Amino acid sequence: MKKLINTPDTVLAESLDGFAAAHADILVLGEERKFVRRRAPVPGKVALISGGGSGHEPLHAGFVGHGMLDAACPGQVFTSPTPDQMMAAAEAVDTGAGCLFIVKNYEGDVMNFQMAAEMAGREIATVVTDDDVAVEKSTWSTGRRGVAGTLVVEKIVGAAAERGDGLAQLKALGDAVNRRTRSMGVALTSCTVPAAGTPTFTLAEDEMEMGVGIHGEPGRRRVKLATADAIADEMTGAILADLEPPRGSEVLLLVNGFGGTPAMELYVMVNAARRILEGRGLKVARFLTGSLVTSLEMAGCSITVTSLDPALAALWDAPVHTAALRWGL
Repeated sequence: MKKLINTPDTVLAESLDGFAAAHADILVLGEERKFVRRRAPVPGKVALISGGGSGHEPLHAGFVGHGMLDAACPGQVFTSPTPDQMMAAAEAVDTGAGCLFIVKNYEGDVMNFQMAAEMAGREIATVVTDDDVAVEKSTWSTGRRGVAGTLVVEKIVGAAAERGDGLAQLKALGDAVNRRTRSMGVALTSCTVPAAGTPTFTLAEDEMEMGVGIHGEPGRRRVKLATADAIADEMTGAILADLEPPRGSEVLLLVNGFGGTPAMELYVMVNAARRILEGRGLKVARFLTGSLVTSLEMAGCSITVTSLDPALAALWDAPVHTAALRWGL
């Protein structure tokens, strides 16, 4: 195992310290590193809180700031944060309008965020993201997994919270965006969790895992390596078969790297997915490309498609200023 770390036991703490120092103009690291919060909470605004296991950076802490999250709770690598983390984050950023938890659909995440909501003694609503079309169930989640579409929910709901929408409105909006969003991923290599020291799974040089999860969970099947066009066709086809956006409608296309894929290859996938979507009579009105919801150093990518309307497109375009996403300010 070759990694730029000191010890597996200290990697998360040292990474959070470095992250907070590098982005001190935007955010603050909470006591005992339980959460990362927006530097200046906005009075009267609903607070958006998310989180999950580390190793997916910049998700979630990288999306704390104006127009997105008010706080994020980092668990250990690929491990859910604990309820006390979410409770501490809510106490730090709730300015009186309540909190919205945005939770990926993994059993540990859902259970711990639910416990925090029940114990926090404040008004809290929850949106659970489950955009992955690869599998209906896995040992990591109940039902579909929440993957890169979580970013889309955080951005659109974050913009609505910034303009002053109430908790019930934001909950309804988050659920609606989740229903309009589908994702699927492919892995070309495994990742190595620092504490384990060995790859999570093994792929031959000519193999790929189609439908992989962001923790290295198995996908639909293991197959021979194919061209970018063929990979994009299978993933985008599965997304569209499930999402069924009306012909002629506008969509957002997110091509997300898993941490070990060069930008050149991600844009090859953008081009392939764009041509497929346009060939199905859809207009790709918004794009986002980059390694944003990662799986440590895994090579591969995911494709996410969100069906847009003018209101959602305007919220996507609204200003955002976080460590990982910035536009309009």
